[in-house]
Amino acid sequence: MGTTDDKESNEFPPEKRLEAPNTRLIKAGIATIPDMETLQECVAYENAHQNRTQILRRLKWKAEELREDED
Repeated sequence: MGTTDDKESNEFPPEKRLEAPNTRLIKAGIATIPDMETLQECVAYENAHQNRTQILRRLKWKAEELREDED
């Protein structure tokens, strides 16, 4: 059973979210992460490929935001 989040996640895999040609698009890709599962995929991708501290920090902030929204 597919949901809108599943579709959105498939359309924007970690490669598309984090390998954009400029930082504004990367920030937008991170800002539109809909759930923790997608976020974890992005963290794993970033750790395996680029391991950029600034991007990992933004992903951490997004995780905190998602956790706050769950409360």
